[in-house]
Amino acid sequence: MGMTIVGEKFQNNEYFLPELIMAGEVMHEAMEVVKPHVRSEDVIPTNKIVLGTIRGDLHDIGKNIVAMLLTAAGFEVIDLGVDVPAEEFVEAVRKNTARLVGMSALLTVTIPEMGTVIKQLDESGLRTQLKIIIGGAAATPEYAGSIGADYAAKDAVEGVNKCKLWSK
Repeated sequence: MGMTIVGEKFQNNEYFLPELIMAGEVMHEAMEVVKPHVRSEDVIPTNKIVLGTIRGDLHDIGKNIVAMLLTAAGFEVIDLGVDVPAEEFVEAVRKNTARLVGMSALLTVTIPEMGTVIKQLDESGLRTQLKIIIGGAAATPEYAGSIGADYAAKDAVEGVNKCKLWSK
């Protein structure tokens, strides 16, 4: 609930990136305190998402914010980290039976890897059961359409809202 308010304030330009990052860090720390006291069967994630920064790109601030907001929204986030090759995305989707994939790229020179990931998901037979969202400075709606992604989010809050809509 609190992170939802923070996200709304960010979208309304009442909070800015530093406040969003700080709120995410506080939420992460609070979750570490609470986690041992919550039985895993009490928490039922609404959906699983495989999330990562594509091969060749080491930027993860945006991805980490998205991961924190998705976790707060009840998603099980399988965070692959940075510089993730297409094969790791495919394997993580298969292993975790995820229905959502999120890819991040800041650098325009690395963005073609997003298309490679989608192509390998298609070749593996997994693409038809997935919704794919892309984000980062290099990701545009036009590019999303050209590679077969379902959506390009302009920011973390918009991306999380789209994932929540897909998981209903």
